[in-house]
Amino acid sequence: MKLQNVPTLADIRNALEVIQPFIHKTPLLQSEQLNQLAQSALFFKCENFQKAGAFKSRGAMHALLSLDANELRRGVATHSSGNHAQALARAAMILKTDAHIVMPETAPSVKVAAVKQYGGKITFCKPTLEARESTLEAVMLKTGAELVHPYNDYTIIAGQATACLEMLQQMPSPDYVLCPVGGGGLLSGTLLTIKYLSPKTKVIACEPSGANDTWQSFKTGKLVPSLHPHTIADGLLTSLGSLTYPIIMENIDDVVTVDDNSIIDAMKLVWERMKIIIEPSSAVPVAVALSGLSFLKGKKAGIILSGGNIDLNKIPWL
Repeated sequence: MKLQNVPTLADIRNALEVIQPFIHKTPLLQSEQLNQLAQSALFFKCENFQKAGAFKSRGAMHALLSLDANELRRGVATHSSGNHAQALARAAMILKTDAHIVMPETAPSVKVAAVKQYGGKITFCKPTLEARESTLEAVMLKTGAELVHPYNDYTIIAGQATACLEMLQQMPSPDYVLCPVGGGGLLSGTLLTIKYLSPKTKVIACEPSGANDTWQSFKTGKLVPSLHPHTIADGLLTSLGSLTYPIIMENIDDVVTVDDNSIIDAMKLVWERMKIIIEPSSAVPVAVALSGLSFLKGKKAGIILSGGNIDLNKIPWL
């Protein structure tokens, strides 16, 4: 049974309960060196250690567990540049159904390989939102598969919200939560969890300056689509959705952008100092935390490291 309304706290708690057997409870790590550089107490929610390497496993697993037997039998379909594709293919494999995935031809080869490994059936398309959507429509028409949108779906949002729910169990009352934003599934889920459980906590959306549609939407008060994004953070290229946009605009405290050089520096720093692998999209909120924002000084900040899927032959600083 898919959620028809904005997820409640009960929905988010229920989501965590049903997906728990299929996901990792990821650790919350700290780094003394990064704390010193940021002059803040940073707590990293390590979704790079999640199943299929990203938080997307939470939403995908929840979405598939919310389908009835008939819907599940028909298979599922989506478009994704990588992490949602992997997560959906994995969830479909666990629940013994087909996953039809439309991927842009520019998708990182490591993510394509992982989708294939989980048994996902890939159709490639041009790297535009229009091409993704029209190709997906054709695939669904041909297969009869059920759409599982990467972010514009309340069932997905409730699943992604469980990352923040876990984080609050691991670190009560952060002053700030820093969260990356692409389509807004993780961000809107995080905002709802914070609103219900830690309303004094401020949430900062973190975005690449080369894909700053959320920042533009926030500043203008109307939905600005992501038309020609150009950033190394390949997981943050999509536009906000009709469901994620209102949740974000109603609840967000600020949107902060960082350039690709800062993202690469932050990513390298995490690899070197914390000895963990994160992908560029995950490094965006780290770059924001290290950018010298006065309001973060001396504060306690939770940072969601969204994933760790990167092509090791294309490490950005090499």
